[in-house]
Parts: sequence; structure tokens; C-alpha cells
Amino acid sequence: MAAEKTPGDRTPKSEQTRALILETAMRLFRERGYDKTTMRAIAQEAGVSVGNAYYYFAGKEHLIQGFYDRIAAEHQAAVRPVLDTETDLQARLAGVLRVWLDIAEPYHEFAAQFFKNAADPDSPLSPFSPESEHAREEAMSVHREVLAGSKAKVPDELAEILPELMWLSQMGLVLYWVFDSSEGRERSRRLAERGARLTARGVALSRFRVLRPLVRDVHELFIDFLPGMTRTAGRLAKG
Repeated sequence: MAAEKTPGDRTPKSEQTRALILETAMRLFRERGYDKTTMRAIAQEAGVSVGNAYYYFAGKEHLIQGFYDRIAAEHQAAVRPVLDTETDLQARLAGVLRVWLDIAEPYHEFAAQFFKNAADPDSPLSPFSPESEHAREEAMSVHREVLAGSKAKVPDELAEILPELMWLSQMGLVLYWVFDSSEGRERSRRLAERGARLTARGVALSRFRVLRPLVRDVHELFIDFLPGMTRTAGRLAKG
């Protein structure tokens, strides 16, 4: 089966069809659960042929990648009021995390349903998988802007590492959010605020030379054990 169509292959009509299939899939995933929803059911509900559905998405996993990309794009746009006006690192990071929670809230029940698939490190649904690279890079770019646009003083040698550690911290928040049953995910919001405060303090401390090796050691630990971080290792080595 063909892989998902690339942006260069898309026309306005094909974009509409692709969006329809994705929207239909997201609705059925929420209503029926990820495992119980088939590509045939998605095609039927969307009013397209099964072959047409597979033309745009090679399978359910690629639909989830479309979901990841949509969340990442919506997040990129929604954080602009925070990043364009705020310079305090803690406020910038807390705002970015709050915005993510707002965007993701409608999908909370659905996320809990498919997490058992995403938790498998060999699954294409994993946020660390090669298939998730585009959404992962988009999310990391937000954290690079969070740091670069703040008034925090960051050592040049840590400028590339810190945003990726900040993204990993967000992944911890996402994991907590998936299983958060508090009303309105209030506990996740509190975690975001406290996490932003601790992260800002950690960044401030990183300016002390004696602590910089510790930051690099933590980053290397994630590179060694999280497959999605290996690209960073290569990038830093070239640098």
C-alpha cells in the first residue's frame, strides 16, 4: 500500500478529501475506540472508497500521524500570543504547556484508548518513532523558540540540548494527562505550572559551569535509551 501523500502531491480537492478522512477517523476513534475502528469503517463513514482511504493514508497508524501533525500545527499557531508578548522563561513555558492542554482536551478519552499502542517503543504511534519525526521536530521547535525568546541566559554549549530536554519534560506531562481523571484535567494544569517553574530554575542554574556536565549527562542518557533522540546525537556530533 502507498504511504501517505506528500505535501507536493496535494491539491485543494485532495486536501479536502484527506481532511475529511482524518476528521472521520478521529470521530470514530473517540466513539468506538482505536482498536475497534477499521479503515473500511472510516471509508464508509467518510463516503469514500476503501481504496481512496488507503490512497491518502496507508493505515490507521498513518491516520494517527496525521493527528499528531494536526495537534502540532494547532499548537504552533495557538502559542503565538504567549511567545510574541512574554519574555520570562517560566511564563513562556507555562503558557505553551497550558495551550497544549487546551488543544488536546477534546481528544482526552481517545488518547487514553490508543496509548497502549503508542507506549510500545516499536510502534509507529510512539512519539519517538521515525514516523513521528515531523510532529516531534515541530514540537521541539516550539521549545527552541520558548528558550531563544526568553531573557534567560543560556550557555552556548547547552542551547541545543535544553529545548530537547524541555520537550521531554512535556512528554512527561502528556503521559500524566493521558491518565488524569480530575475534572477538566485540573491536576495536569497544576503539574504544568509547577513543571514550568522547576524547568526555569534548572535553566537558570545551568549557567553555572560546574552544573553543565550534569545537563549533558542527562541528555546523553536520553539519547542512549530513546530512539527518537539519536538524530540529535548525530547533529551535535557534526556541530
